[in-house]
Amino acid sequence: MRRTTRLVAATVAGACLTPWAATAARAETVVPRHAVVVCQTASFYDNYDSARGPYGLKRTLTYGNKIGHTPGVHPVYNGWAASFDFGPNDWGYLRLECIGGYDSW
Repeated sequence: MRRTTRLVAATVAGACLTPWAATAARAETVVPRHAVVVCQTASFYDNYDSARGPYGLKRTLTYGNKIGHTPGVHPVYNGWAASFDFGPNDWGYLRLECIGGYDSW
């Protein structure tokens, strides 16, 4: 009985962690589509936590900044999209509604 309990616990733990790990790895392995910031300003955060939201403000992006995001491939959590800032070449999160102008450059 004890062995079965451990097996079930390990399976549940693995199932809970797998989607997060797969999503995080996938975000950086797919080249993002070219897009631009369409809001006047958009906060660009280091990461996103489902319990507390975005955290680790990196910088503020302004209208027209060249970014990347691929809808349906890169994760979006509660309106916060995994995005690539082509300026300093790093990943972060910004509001999905601030991403537009796909394939415009």
